[in-house]
Amino acid sequence: MSIRKRSLPGIHTDEIAKARLPLPSGYTLPRAAYTSKEIYALECEHILRKSWLPIARIDQVPEHGSYLTLDLLGQPVMVVHGADDEIRVMSSVCLHRGAPIAQGSGKRNVFTCPYHAWSYDTTGQLRRAPLMEGAEDFTENAHRLPQIRSEVWEGFILANLDPDAQPLAPQIAAFTDYFKNFQMGDMFVAKTLTFDSGWNWKVLVENFMEAYHHIAIHSTTFEPVFHARDSRVPDNTGPWSILHMPAAFEEMPPGSATIAGLEDWQAKDLFASVIFPHFMLGIHGQGAAWYQVIPAAANHLTLKIHLMMPKSAAEHADFESMVAEMAESVSAIHQEDIEANDLVWVGLNAPMTEQGRLSPLEKSIWQLNQWWLDKMLGHD
Repeated sequence: MSIRKRSLPGIHTDEIAKARLPLPSGYTLPRAAYTSKEIYALECEHILRKSWLPIARIDQVPEHGSYLTLDLLGQPVMVVHGADDEIRVMSSVCLHRGAPIAQGSGKRNVFTCPYHAWSYDTTGQLRRAPLMEGAEDFTENAHRLPQIRSEVWEGFILANLDPDAQPLAPQIAAFTDYFKNFQMGDMFVAKTLTFDSGWNWKVLVENFMEAYHHIAIHSTTFEPVFHARDSRVPDNTGPWSILHMPAAFEEMPPGSATIAGLEDWQAKDLFASVIFPHFMLGIHGQGAAWYQVIPAAANHLTLKIHLMMPKSAAEHADFESMVAEMAESVSAIHQEDIEANDLVWVGLNAPMTEQGRLSPLEKSIWQLNQWWLDKMLGHD
């Protein structure tokens, strides 16, 4: 039996025990797991800074010199397609006085700090440091931007701030096999929707990973075509969960574009999936929606929903209208989810709120909670 190595401030042992019960008797995490600044700090230390986090797609940095920047848990980073054709993730903070050397995205072969004009190549190597004559034992060749571990999976670029983390691919082999027919590595980002969100990141993930709420929040949108009662979640064999939502219709609507090579059920059903902690993918017969979560605090995150389509779709005569239709549909659904998450956040911040019973339809939440507790308590 595992021995608890760490305690969680504000969370009692009986609350942990309730969350640890098997799903038929299971409860949610206690509200402090969502609202506590102390718990969020521990999450950053024990989960977020030690997990593989998706930060870009290869198609977003397609050419030599292509780059994009983002904040990774307080660390400014940039993803760069090097002149040597390697994709790298590295600190974007100048080694001189700490100013970021790049913002946004674009294409360049040299990154020059706007403060004192120190310049770096696409590998992060310092190439020029003006007016440093007289600085003893200083050579440009001895300075390179810190490199961050990265891995490419199905066209996604993932980063891990833990240099000792185990590679991701072997941990999610069964997950990869489940979705291999969708050929996600052959997709590209057609459009990105951005939302500023005032909740804990787990509120978003939990809502994404259950279809139970279709009967109320999505009663006129999702529920008529993806019945909550028909949803199912397979057992997981690693740090991931899959929600399979069978379609209520027998055949695809006329004119629906689908990914080549899918079986009939794959072409018409809907899948919500998460690689823990928050790499969320909504996968369907026309493509996928990558929900990129960027946590900023216990009560704040930025969400970027990247709409992905197979490369062949770009050649379709109605490509632009297909993208616009997908964006409109995803936006409408997410607006409904925003209303749901706002309600949940009000309740989680109420002092009388206690742990709630989980439905058997919320197996994905239970799976995530077990993984979260293992990481937070030091059982891994």
